[in-house]
Amino acid sequence: MVVPTSLIDDRTVAEAVATIATDGFAVVPGVLDAPAAAGVFQTLVAAADESERRGMATYAEGLDPNSANVRVWNLIDLHPVFAELVAHPVADAIVAGVLGPDYIISNFTANIARPGSGSMKIHSDQSLVMPEPWLGAHCMNIIWCLTDVRPENGATLHVPGSHRWTGAAEVPDDLAEHLVPFSAPAGSIVAMEGRVWHTSGRNVTADEERGLLFGFYCQPFVRPQWNHSVGLSPAVQATMSPVMRTRLGLDAWQNV
Repeated sequence: MVVPTSLIDDRTVAEAVATIATDGFAVVPGVLDAPAAAGVFQTLVAAADESERRGMATYAEGLDPNSANVRVWNLIDLHPVFAELVAHPVADAIVAGVLGPDYIISNFTANIARPGSGSMKIHSDQSLVMPEPWLGAHCMNIIWCLTDVRPENGATLHVPGSHRWTGAAEVPDDLAEHLVPFSAPAGSIVAMEGRVWHTSGRNVTADEERGLLFGFYCQPFVRPQWNHSVGLSPAVQATMSPVMRTRLGLDAWQNV
């Protein structure tokens, strides 16, 4: 289902890593072809239903303003394709280029913005997982665009240059006035540094769904957001490679 990695060369990855350092994010198109992206989106819709069946709500009250924003948690346990994507060679190369080769997988979730969905609170992910000062990039997102992403259907909004802020005192009161949407075709990834302040966009279309996957990666000293040892079934854990077992925290590592 995934596009062969030869279609994304080392030069493209190096350019993305360099762009993240200067701009806080980079868009890499064509990591999945259009049919593959559509197939993963349909798998995601089914995964949302399965998550509900397992008793995990897809509406995060307090996080999103209404239930048109569909959240899917613990993706790796729901279908093998998500384990494939969170470890995709392009994602791996970019994350390793920004965070170093010993990064961990903190969380892997999804958000389907259906018509009428609203925006969550503006935040930076790094501010949620570690205290200031934020002097460097210690975490980041790989956002998989399973559908075309544009302002009208709920594109993620970000504040340009906000990855340079080192503490809460630098965050302006009129933060929302500085938000700019990401736009990307289906099959792209948006690699976003953890210090970038952002929020989900509003889907103002009549009948269009916007599907995104969020792979959240951290340097190994940062406590992960998800306990994969508990969240992943024994059967799913048994399919993981030694590298993935380390990234997911399934085995002892060094002295922990």
